[in-house]
Amino acid sequence: MFYYLFTYLKEEIDLIGAGVFQYISFRAGMAALLSLIITITFGKNLINILHRKQVGESIRDLGLAGQMEKKGTPTMGGIIIILAIILPTIFFSRIGNIYVILILIATLWMGIIGFLDDYIKVFKKNKEGLRGRFKIIGQIGLGLIVGLTLYYHNEVVIREFDPGQVLDSGFEMSELIYEDVKSTKTTIPFVKNNELDYSAFTFGLGDWLTMPVYVGIVILIIMAVSNGANITDGIDGLAAGTSAIIGLTLAILAYVSGNVIFSDYLDIMYIPGSGELVIFCSAFVGACIGFLWYNTYPAQVFMGDTGSLSLGAIIAVLALTIRKELLIPVLCGIFLIENLSVIIQVSYFKYTRKKYGEGRRIFLMSPLHHHYQKKNLHEAKIVARFWTVGILLAILTLATLKLR
Repeated sequence: MFYYLFTYLKEEIDLIGAGVFQYISFRAGMAALLSLIITITFGKNLINILHRKQVGESIRDLGLAGQMEKKGTPTMGGIIIILAIILPTIFFSRIGNIYVILILIATLWMGIIGFLDDYIKVFKKNKEGLRGRFKIIGQIGLGLIVGLTLYYHNEVVIREFDPGQVLDSGFEMSELIYEDVKSTKTTIPFVKNNELDYSAFTFGLGDWLTMPVYVGIVILIIMAVSNGANITDGIDGLAAGTSAIIGLTLAILAYVSGNVIFSDYLDIMYIPGSGELVIFCSAFVGACIGFLWYNTYPAQVFMGDTGSLSLGAIIAVLALTIRKELLIPVLCGIFLIENLSVIIQVSYFKYTRKKYGEGRRIFLMSPLHHHYQKKNLHEAKIVARFWTVGILLAILTLATLKLR
């Protein structure tokens, strides 16, 4: 919104200083600052409102140290995260940008699904919350919106060098000619000439298969990352801190992908318009860090599914829009290992119960962070160590820009 206002003031009356809003870096910094102010300033008000409404967490005793002390702590704090992301993005981004529109839709879509889940748990006194199949339907619905938009929308393109065009025109090879093309290409980490076209998975059966293959992959990625963030939200500050680290990394990747100079230098795909996602990423990081003001141990508020489901969906859609989704297993390694710990635990328990007549466990408890709690590690130490691993994974992710 401010971008268009100050562009008008710059062009029409040559207002001094108005041109600074043309810079993504300035608008990203302002978005991060505003999101921090919103979460810290209004977070306390939200906590008070949730206390008055008796929107407290209902906790089942799992034998974890300090667990029952959290009973009654306000939940649904993800509301403030979502507001702190959306408002700065509207104020400081080019709101007409298709990538910005798409990521805002994803935020609201999964935020509403998470809110319904929390609402049923808190106000309807149903500990199961929204039925699993409805969450899956919601995730599939978002995947369809994102996948079809990225596949069909005319503004979703990559800029490619066309050597045939150069040769036909009679120019020297040094005179680079680019064209914006529709493509289902993505980035493969650690590989030279690191591009993969999803059309390869049609196995020559016809171009008509490319769209359903691509959309199916988008749906799976959104479901996996959204559920991973949801599972990771189990102890104070873990999901918010991990998401902030991931968001900052995605901001850097979005900036270089949307900048023609940096993308050429790093030899990565240039995606016109994707630089605007840096403003959203900055608001996202600011909101997560601001939320930690109240969510670090001992937490004064939990984000609930309102926050965790939307955070995961945001990360997935951001990675998809900048065509770095194959980096998710590295960048979101914390989410991945938390997911795998649950899958391994449940699968092994069922297998041993069928084979030996009694279920056995690999971990003391899953997800993995509860395993370490069972080993009597303080949850603040667990969170700090998970953050440290998250930072290492973020550095490794950025290193893939040159390590091929």
